[in-house]
Amino acid sequence: MATLCLISLPPGCSSSSSNPAPAPPGDAPAAEFTSPTLINNVVRDPRTGHLYAGAVNAVHQLDAALRPQSRADTGPRRDNRLCTPPVTSACSEARDTDNHNKLLLVHAAGDTLVECGSVFRGICSLRNLSRVEHLLYFSDTNGEKSYVASAEEAVSVVGVMSFYNDSSSNFSVFLVGKGYGSHDSTKLISTRILKPHGDWVVFDSIIEASSVQASSFVLRYLHDFRFVFKDGIYVYFLFSRTLGVQENKNFTFLARMCENDHSYYSYTELQLNCSRANTFNKVQAAYVSAPGEILARKMNVSATDQVLFITFSSDEDSSRSALCMYPLPTINKWLRDIIQACYSESGLINNKQAVYYPYTSKTEELCRVRGRKICGEEFLPSPLASTPEFALTTEPTLVRKGHVTAVAVALEMEHAVAFLGTATGEVLKVHLSAQTPEVYGRTAGEVTGDKVNKNLLFDRHLQHLYITTETKITKVAVQACHLKTDCHSCVSMRDPYCGWCVLKGRCTRKLQCERSEEANTWLWSPAQRCVRIESFNPASISCKKTDQVSLYLVPALPRLGALDVLHCVFGEVRSQAAMAGSLVTCSLPEPGKVPAPPPRQDYVSVPMRVMVNDTIEVTSGEYHFYDCGATVSKNPNTPCISCVTSKWGCQWDARKFNCSDRDDATSGSNQCPQFASPEPTLIPVGHRIPISFKGTNLGIYDGRRFHIGTELMKQTEEEVTLDQGSKFSFRGYEFAYNQQQEVNVSFHIKDQGTDQKIDSTLTVVLYNCSMGREDCSLCRHADETYQCVWCPGSKSCVYRELCRSEGPAQCPDPRITDIVPRYGPMNGRIAVTIKGSNLGIKKEDIKKITVAGVDCVHKMERYSVSTSLVCEVGPARRGGVPVGLPVDLNQGVVEVEVEGGRRGRSQVNFTYRDPIPTAVKPPQGPAAGGTVITITGTFLDTATKEDVSVTVGEAPCKVRSFGPQIECTTGKYGGPKLPSGLLTVTVRYGKNTTKEVRDAFTYLENPKVSDYYPKASFVCGGRVITVVGGGFAQIQNATMTVQPSADVTSPEAAAFVAEAFAQNDTMLQFRSPAATCCQEGGAASFRTALRLDNAGEELGDFLYHPDPTFSPLAKTVITETGFIIVSGRGFAKAMTAREARAFVGDTSCNITILQDDKLFLDVPSTQPRSRSTRHRRDTSSDLLDLVVQFGHRRWVVGAVSYARKDEVPLAIIIPAVLIPMLVFIGVSVYCYRRKSQQAEREYEKVKHQLENLEESVRDRCKKEFTDLMIEMEDHTNDVSEARIPFLDYKMYTDRNFFLTSQDDVMITGKLQIPEARRATVTQALNQFSNLLNSKTFLINFIKTLESKPDFNARARSYFASLLTVALHGKLEYYTDIMRTLLLELMDEHVHSKNPKLMLRRSETVVERMLCNWMSICLYQFLRDTAGEPLYKLFKALKHQVEKGPVDANVKKAKYTLNDTGLLGDDVEYLLLTLQVLVHGEGPDVTPVKVLNCDTITQVKEKIIDQVYRNQPYSQRPKSDSVALEWRPGSTGQILSDLDLTSQKEGRWKRLNTLAHYNVRDNATLVLSRVLHTQSFHQNQDSYEEKNALLEEDNTFHLVRPADEMDEGRSKRGSMKHKATNKAITEIYLTRLLSVKGTLQVFVDDFFSSVLSADLAVPPAVKYFFDFLDEQAHRHDNVDEETLHIWKTHSLPLRFWVNILKNPEFIFDVHVTEVVDASLHVIGQTFMDACTKTEHKLSRVRAARYAQRVERWREIMGNEGYYKGIRQMVPVSDQDMNTHLAEVSRQHTDKLNTQVALHQLYQYASKYYDGIIQSLDEDPAAQSKQLTLRLQQIAAALENKVTDL
Repeated sequence: MATLCLISLPPGCSSSSSNPAPAPPGDAPAAEFTSPTLINNVVRDPRTGHLYAGAVNAVHQLDAALRPQSRADTGPRRDNRLCTPPVTSACSEARDTDNHNKLLLVHAAGDTLVECGSVFRGICSLRNLSRVEHLLYFSDTNGEKSYVASAEEAVSVVGVMSFYNDSSSNFSVFLVGKGYGSHDSTKLISTRILKPHGDWVVFDSIIEASSVQASSFVLRYLHDFRFVFKDGIYVYFLFSRTLGVQENKNFTFLARMCENDHSYYSYTELQLNCSRANTFNKVQAAYVSAPGEILARKMNVSATDQVLFITFSSDEDSSRSALCMYPLPTINKWLRDIIQACYSESGLINNKQAVYYPYTSKTEELCRVRGRKICGEEFLPSPLASTPEFALTTEPTLVRKGHVTAVAVALEMEHAVAFLGTATGEVLKVHLSAQTPEVYGRTAGEVTGDKVNKNLLFDRHLQHLYITTETKITKVAVQACHLKTDCHSCVSMRDPYCGWCVLKGRCTRKLQCERSEEANTWLWSPAQRCVRIESFNPASISCKKTDQVSLYLVPALPRLGALDVLHCVFGEVRSQAAMAGSLVTCSLPEPGKVPAPPPRQDYVSVPMRVMVNDTIEVTSGEYHFYDCGATVSKNPNTPCISCVTSKWGCQWDARKFNCSDRDDATSGSNQCPQFASPEPTLIPVGHRIPISFKGTNLGIYDGRRFHIGTELMKQTEEEVTLDQGSKFSFRGYEFAYNQQQEVNVSFHIKDQGTDQKIDSTLTVVLYNCSMGREDCSLCRHADETYQCVWCPGSKSCVYRELCRSEGPAQCPDPRITDIVPRYGPMNGRIAVTIKGSNLGIKKEDIKKITVAGVDCVHKMERYSVSTSLVCEVGPARRGGVPVGLPVDLNQGVVEVEVEGGRRGRSQVNFTYRDPIPTAVKPPQGPAAGGTVITITGTFLDTATKEDVSVTVGEAPCKVRSFGPQIECTTGKYGGPKLPSGLLTVTVRYGKNTTKEVRDAFTYLENPKVSDYYPKASFVCGGRVITVVGGGFAQIQNATMTVQPSADVTSPEAAAFVAEAFAQNDTMLQFRSPAATCCQEGGAASFRTALRLDNAGEELGDFLYHPDPTFSPLAKTVITETGFIIVSGRGFAKAMTAREARAFVGDTSCNITILQDDKLFLDVPSTQPRSRSTRHRRDTSSDLLDLVVQFGHRRWVVGAVSYARKDEVPLAIIIPAVLIPMLVFIGVSVYCYRRKSQQAEREYEKVKHQLENLEESVRDRCKKEFTDLMIEMEDHTNDVSEARIPFLDYKMYTDRNFFLTSQDDVMITGKLQIPEARRATVTQALNQFSNLLNSKTFLINFIKTLESKPDFNARARSYFASLLTVALHGKLEYYTDIMRTLLLELMDEHVHSKNPKLMLRRSETVVERMLCNWMSICLYQFLRDTAGEPLYKLFKALKHQVEKGPVDANVKKAKYTLNDTGLLGDDVEYLLLTLQVLVHGEGPDVTPVKVLNCDTITQVKEKIIDQVYRNQPYSQRPKSDSVALEWRPGSTGQILSDLDLTSQKEGRWKRLNTLAHYNVRDNATLVLSRVLHTQSFHQNQDSYEEKNALLEEDNTFHLVRPADEMDEGRSKRGSMKHKATNKAITEIYLTRLLSVKGTLQVFVDDFFSSVLSADLAVPPAVKYFFDFLDEQAHRHDNVDEETLHIWKTHSLPLRFWVNILKNPEFIFDVHVTEVVDASLHVIGQTFMDACTKTEHKLSRVRAARYAQRVERWREIMGNEGYYKGIRQMVPVSDQDMNTHLAEVSRQHTDKLNTQVALHQLYQYASKYYDGIIQSLDEDPAAQSKQLTLRLQQIAAALENKVTDL
């Protein structure tokens, strides 16, 4: 069997990692590869580790480090789904179609890559595995049997390598599973052959199994194949589909069949359910791997068994995904049971139907076949599938929010780790072997926000993971252990790959830790344990002692090596340690080195560390040093008890009255002398009560006297009296205290003789009767033990003994101070709160309550003693007036009767009234609720907020505020329709009053969000996020909430909220909140939601990027150009130039361009003030802070300063001052005194002009660079391969080979051959073509022609181009001829001429052949790589030239790179924007920028450029075929260059401009086509006038040539005047520098694209340069300089300069003379850069490009481009021939080959005799009868009379 290779599963991925290769350093930067197009599939070669990425229109070959090795372009191709391959011109629907890669398979045994695309109905090709650009096989002529993949992008395809054997043969095949596309092959499963065999062609489907195909169920199932793999004798396909016609829900199936089943009889489908309810029903990705021992035990399978890991999504809840695991033995057993049931039980298991036929509509009996042969040896009528009841079901291992798109599983130490790719670009790591699998981390690298491709691959050592997103492949390490620097952070990762290497102090993988197999040397991260100190022995020690201490470590330290040294470090004190098992013993510091305990603390904690080899910390902790003497300070009232009860075991010496370390003196608190047990324990404030207490252990104090005191006794102490025995007392104290009702008071007792405190635990409660008992009822409610009484005299609650008068039997009458509310509805039934005093002692004391004469029911549960009570009032009384009530029935006092008949009346009235709500604002809101509505009306503040409720229709409205207006928040509308119609707003007061608001409220549709932008922000936040949609005007509170994407089981993470700062009905704007929790290193995925009142709207995943980084400023001095470039990284990820801000000092500056790594700042021209106080204080410093602000955050990028104009070296100042002074003095001696004043005036005038011009040039340079960059940024956004007007291949070759002669027969392709002779001529030309394919003939032919004197250079060039076209079908042969002729040319130059002159000019046929060969081989490189920067350079140059005046006659411009084409005069002009309407093309106008000094023809050309900008130049109308009409009023005026209104100046007539016609800004012009050019002059009055205008030759545009009169006057002018004019003209040359500076970035980009070996180098260049290297090595006298010149002549000079100077050779564009002149300057600069020879540059060229030439010379030199190419992988002759054959195949039929042959024959005819003579003299030609063959051809073509 051949080695299998899976499309998604690299071989070996399931192997254990028990013997992995050593991992590279973990901190190596992640390698990455970026594809210009979407990546569809990625596979890996198991032998080499190389990756192959199948993308749209390309296949990339990458090495293991993701460095590109080879690339094959696979598209676009002319195709259409309606066209049947081969696609020819007969299929009119064919268009350039992108080729999506559908299938990529590595056939390692055959060293081939199987690549299938979406074009040509999914036909595949075979490519060289070593160099994918080498196409081994492709055929589109084999019909439907070769259609493998699908033409539709949405249809999935999977494949796996396999074998096919029968009795006579055994060969490799591949199995394909694919969904159904409307124009695809109908085969669901097919077996495809890789080489011809018998009647089978390559890619033929060799097994015809009609039962497994789509034709019979196209309307029933849409398969989505996701994975295929092999295990043992089986092949498995994993896909999802529906169960039937009426089903919408997808189900996942695993189909299995035997690999050697050549009829698919064994094909059986098993339904897989993820969760019991099959919530997660649709497979997304899968992976097969061994589970490892740990997971295997959990799953109850063998560690060597394979497990299928699948990620699922849910149709029910698209926001969640799950991972499920299915052991293959279980799958196989399930399938075996199903098949067994079919063979023996009629498809029944437990009397239930277990199988069905999914792919047939027949009603045949199920499972009629009997037997037990299940691998194709027994026929089954249709493929089987399990019924849903017998699906294999498992519960999800992991469920998480978000969409999981990829999975890969690896083993680390027999633990399974899953890597899960998400739709947001993250790759999550899951420890599957853990007790509860959960996400423990994410892979390193930047998160782009793009979906992770299902092809998640490991490298060959399982050390790295290849992560593929939409356009990028990134290689990241599977672990990042090295990032953690301490044990706790290492184990907190819970990463199975990581552990703490104890003796090295590093977080590593196990194999990276020495002696890791020994116990406790490497502590595994998920075990969550580090070496810790379990205990000390002794646990603590006195700070006055020292000793040995033993540390019990858990886990124990690993075994130390012979050279390892163990230390303990206490604070700063180090001591050597010894280890015995789990114990480490070390010495404690000396007492003098232990710090003192902190205040009020009796110990000090000293940090200690256990160190290995002085630098590695093993563990740490704290050791306690105690001070027994300090224990007394903890409680001064009980010094002895504090001492002996401390945890340090201290002892108390009562005689010495101190606490010291234990020596068995006093060992317990019961031995301490002390006072305790006070009586009484309750002491009233303001009254002295004697207190007695007991004393114990007072023997040593016999005869002593004591004093007692406390803080509340105000520094006084009372004497203690000894009553009898151990009884003591003192007379008490009259305390004053009014802070609270009770407070604990502790007494101290001192020995009167020594003033030392003896232990006292005397604590009593001091209480104040008046606190909180302000009335009689509250006083009587106090507990009896307090003996509080109400004293009438003082009207206060006091201690009984303090009241002089006897208290009353009853308390005073109740007093009512307030009622809430004071207003109630007429129907009552609201709660009224009555506040006051003496309102009873208990709730039963309340006998009766009336409110305005109405009984009020007491709510006993809400009663508060004496101070308040609550009752529910009844309806207002109606009818007769009761005696004693006011006439107004609706109001009255509140009266309360309490126990004893006492009554109280309120001083305020309670009023009944009728609230009337009248209006609601706003009248509408969203159905989700959350609208705050305001209800207005009269008497709304009746009752209280608690009594009021509001409803809108049936929906509640939560009351927010209550008063004269009521505010409430609407609830969710639950009605059936929206808008809801008018809903009644109801206000309810209490239980009995309902009021309907006159106005109604309407629920509307919830606001809709259609889009939001931008979708990314930096972590710092502050970016303006715009949300667009509808219905926002009704929203009152719009907030944007950003929350990190979290697992389902994770707790809610912190949310970041921002409120909208701008709002209208269709737009909301927020500033993104700062996300302080964003992950380190890379973007983080967030869930972003809008809260629109109560409506929530998910905005999808919002991406937060790390804040950008800034590099130090390369340029810190601001020159007069006023530009600063700030470099860094990550600028463009979440910011634009319009949003960003920058400041120099306190002045803002404009950010003109923002790229990902650069900011272009236009800084102030004058120096601003400093914003930094530091710089302000430093008056000697001119430094200013350059600050960049993105959103909320500002960065100080650096300090800049302005260049000082006066800082000129003294060596320059002295000569510059003295020499002009001496000259001036000398001149003054010889000049007339009367001339001195005139000379002074002339000097000042010129100086003033120079200063003005200098300022003007500086400002212009700065402004125009900014304008150009902004304009080109807009152009760049429009430039793509589709928008760049590349010439097709024929037009490209025509222009390169035959220049632009449109009447050349090679261009027209028309031969004047009589019809009667056409067949003869065609046959003869074919014979002549065969003759040219004879190398002997062709070499003789060329040599004969070159020996003729009249065969000049022009003829040689034309002949070589004809030969190139004629031999284009065999470019390999053409290359061989060229090599042969080049070898002869080299020998000639090396031996008889100067070898450095070779290839310099196209003096020979072979030199022109080489130029054509380069043009052919570099065409695709131009389109793919170099074309875009060249086109941008051309557009930028054209744009820059046309921004200023261009003289239409003399072809000079204000802005140019050519000094001879510089417009010297300072022409005044204005920029106008015209609104152009194209006649007959609709009402839309196009804005066009022109100059008012442009001629009408120039205006037409600019209008055509803008209006038809999306069309190539050849398809646009020409300026002489259109008319331009201006309509300033009711009549129109045709504009033309010359008419009767043209101005005359002497003999000269000025061409008309827009200024001549007085056309203003924003004028409307109409462009219309004309049939004849005469219509241009339709406004002239007569034919004679037209002729008179046309005969005028003396016309000028901007600069009028000087006539004879002017010249004479000029000669008579003063010499000083002419010198001044010359000086002024020289100043204009600085414009060249301005243009050069603005275009430099585009010139550099183009140079980089063609002269950088780091980018893609065309194989032809490598091939030819290697050829030159070989020949240089062959000739001894060819040095490196000569070789460099050869290479320069062959590529830059022969091809790139030609293309650079003539962009119309590759693009369909028009190059004006002015642009052409500037392109020649750039081309010459390119040549200067490519040569080593120092050329003497002109003054102007030296000023423009000297520095750039030197820079590019370095790049081109030995250290740059040529060296880089030399170090590349060689291109073999075979590879080059394959490439050339492909070019021939693609393009030869487009060229005029027959015409070329005919033209070549004209040379053969012209030099016929010489050719015949040369052939006759050549023995090789004679042997091949070449003379005879030429004679026959001549006879047929010309009817020549020959010797035949």
